[in-house]
Parts: sequence; structure tokens; C-alpha cells
Amino acid sequence: MTTDKTPGDPESKRPALLIGITGPCGAGKTTLANGLQQAGYRARAIVQEHSYVKDMWQRLTKPDLLIFLQASCKAGALRRKLNWTEAEWQEQQHRLEHARQHADLLVDTDGLDAGQVLSAVLTFLQQGKK
Repeated sequence: MTTDKTPGDPESKRPALLIGITGPCGAGKTTLANGLQQAGYRARAIVQEHSYVKDMWQRLTKPDLLIFLQASCKAGALRRKLNWTEAEWQEQQHRLEHARQHADLLVDTDGLDAGQVLSAVLTFLQQGKK
């Protein structure tokens, strides 16, 4: 674990920024968390979409910054090889509404590959939006 707010900044003594990542199944939460960790960030995928507790993302992680990855029902089902209904996807959207409202960054992952999502998030982080 680093102690940098900005990876690679050896002069910083602040605790590392904790990035939470949430979104529906198949949006790319785990893939993005892994990519951010490889880039030197503290990141955690938050599986909020399965909980009826609206602020579970805060209870599980207490992130300094929250990223919401959005994926359509079709994209999520293809990525995860799920056979879910539109109603099941809508329920996930409902469960995620609180996190979506509190997100610092929202990325629609439909039509993007993992590298493009990571690039968009790294650009946001490097611009110091938070």
C-alpha cells in the first residue's frame, strides 16, 4: 500500500486515496479495480447491486472517491454470460440509485473495452477532479 495521494509522488505524506467502484453486473467493476491497482491506486469494486441497503457502498468501503460504471442490460448480460430479464436489470438500477447520485465520475461502459474505461478513469484522476 502506498502513502501517496498521487501515485508516484514520493513527497506526499497523505494516506492513499481510496477509490470505490460500483455499477450493475457486467459493467467492469472488478476489471477496473484491478487496472487501477496495477497503476498504483487503492481501488475496490463494490458489489452494491445485490443489496437492498441503499448506502451499502458507503458501509462496505467509505471511499474517498466513487466511480459509477454504467452498462446496459444487453452489454452486462453479454459480458457476464447472464440470462437475466429487463426487470432484473431495472431492479439493479434501482438498488444502485443512491451510489449513482453520489458518484464523482460516471462512465457508460457500453461500447468501450477495458482499456478505454481504464484510460478514461486515469485521465479523470490525473486531472485532479477530486
